[in-house]
Amino acid sequence: MSIDSLLVANRGEIARRVFRTARAMGIRTLAVFSDSDAESPFVAEADEAIRIGDYLDAGAVVDTARRAGADAVHPGYGFLSENAAFAEAVEAAGLAWVGPSPEVIATMGDKSAARRAAQEAGVPTLASSDDPTDGEAVGYPLLVKATAGGGGKGMHLVESPGELDQAVATARREAGRAFGDDRVFLERYLARARHVEIQILGDAHHNLVHLGERECSIQRRHQKIIEESPSPAVDDALRSAMGEAALGLARGIGYHSAGTVEFLLDDSTGEFFFLEVNTRLQVEHPVTEETTGIDLVREQIRIAAGEPLGYDQDDVVATGHAIEARLYAEDPSSGFLPATGTLAAFAPAGEPAVRFDSGVEAGTTIGVDFDPMLAKVIAHGPTRVEAAARLARALERLHLGGVATNRDFLVATLRHEAFLAGDTTTDFIERHAPPLAVELDGDELAWVATAAAMWLQGRNRHRALVLDRIPSGWRNARLPDERVTLALGDQEVTVAYRARRDGTFLVDDTREVRVHQWTDDGIDLEVDGRRTASAITEAGNRLHVQIPRGTVEVDVVPRFEPPELPVPEGGLVAPMPGRVIEVRVAVGEQVTAGQTLVVLEAMKMEHHLKAPHDGTVAEVLVAVDEQVANGVALLVVEGDDDQGSGDQGGR
Repeated sequence: MSIDSLLVANRGEIARRVFRTARAMGIRTLAVFSDSDAESPFVAEADEAIRIGDYLDAGAVVDTARRAGADAVHPGYGFLSENAAFAEAVEAAGLAWVGPSPEVIATMGDKSAARRAAQEAGVPTLASSDDPTDGEAVGYPLLVKATAGGGGKGMHLVESPGELDQAVATARREAGRAFGDDRVFLERYLARARHVEIQILGDAHHNLVHLGERECSIQRRHQKIIEESPSPAVDDALRSAMGEAALGLARGIGYHSAGTVEFLLDDSTGEFFFLEVNTRLQVEHPVTEETTGIDLVREQIRIAAGEPLGYDQDDVVATGHAIEARLYAEDPSSGFLPATGTLAAFAPAGEPAVRFDSGVEAGTTIGVDFDPMLAKVIAHGPTRVEAAARLARALERLHLGGVATNRDFLVATLRHEAFLAGDTTTDFIERHAPPLAVELDGDELAWVATAAAMWLQGRNRHRALVLDRIPSGWRNARLPDERVTLALGDQEVTVAYRARRDGTFLVDDTREVRVHQWTDDGIDLEVDGRRTASAITEAGNRLHVQIPRGTVEVDVVPRFEPPELPVPEGGLVAPMPGRVIEVRVAVGEQVTAGQTLVVLEAMKMEHHLKAPHDGTVAEVLVAVDEQVANGVALLVVEGDDDQGSGDQGGR
């Protein structure tokens, strides 16, 4: 069949990614969007966008596709992408489904059925149990995993039998909300292992190939943040063995379209074990595209139109190395909790040349309704070390501000000697603890403060309504220097400066400064003979100042500080906006440090807020189902020995 019009049943960066290929193929693009996405970039980029209430409303999506004149539906990933009933409904409406058959989706979407299919194909599997109470049969440590899901949702590590019941209950709730199916199972956990997956492609004419492997071992909260191809731990013999295992399983279930067979590779023995089959495009698919030159979205669309692949395994050749980093709105210093806010700045640099697959732009609001990923940044190079260096530099040069992100942590990981040596098992973060944020040294601190002060004086002159042609800071008598106080994290810096007759400034009586150019969004500054051009974005009383290692937030301290809203002594506060789904204590109850008191749901994940110290619950300030803002007090714990002095538990 001919596909001339394609509806993408998804949002954000994956919608934009599919649109890009579809447009290149001459295909009309259609989007669906919810109220909270009305101003998102993907909506404006589609040839036509139709408002719907909920991305998970399969009936509404199919009806929209039919009424809009779509020939086919691409599900992206997440949402309904692995929902067999949705695929069936698309096909029943006479539309092409860009993905494998509904029968295959149903079988592989059930992790237990997928595991049985792998065993029938002779693929080794880990010890597991469909009985979530049967931890002893599996052995500890183990993982509780959602039967119908992925992406780390509904997945919890259990170290000992006493932790099992709570982990199962939490996983059931998360799985039910994320996938509409609260079934979970248990699987043996390998601490020193690698997450390696094989990309497969098959058509309806029984042609089937694999495109090599990706390693996705750098994870936090069991969710991938850095992926690469090829894996530094896979040689030709192992690649062949894993590829044949993936193809054998795919043949056994009659697979067509793009898919991924995921394995766990034991780092000490070289043994690999089946994990699951993802019957959709993976978030990390760009690294395979970069090394093979094969556009996976184009192949998906061609296969859905009934075309043969047109090439076989010998024609697939990978060159160089590609690495992808997932840039998230999250706070690494607070356990990688999701962050919200408005992106004041989001401007990738022109060099080094890397690929940005993003769903945001400057001005985008990051809320609690969806996954907090801002962008995927992908670098390809002739060697792994060069690819890592390119990616780290591109992340550093990204002008980014307004929301807490994991950017600095990603850069630290990519530059870490253990990462560069290929020591990338799934416990990498726990073992090596890369720095969570950039720590400014004395010279960097002085330069940032100087740049901020000089940009502010330039802005003030630009906005002047009278005497605007007089040089900044001009006086006809000897008067005190101009001063501005700035806060950089926990440090306050006061910058004193005065203009000189030659157009330069003397800053803090020690630094000679010349402003070569001032603009609304940057400054070209020379300090003691060293010249640097820097992007600067103003958002309220905050400046986002670009330095070689990233973007630094600088707060302009007002001369008169407005009073802050008081937090009750001993108050436990919300570390992010979210919905209260559990309050586990009552007034008068004794609690111990580390005990879970309140459970918040934000961005489809549960976040357990724990007691900061031993004490007694004095007040409960929220109720179940209440929506709370960041920083709102949830309850008050009075210390048994008067230690409840404003400790912001849960931050």
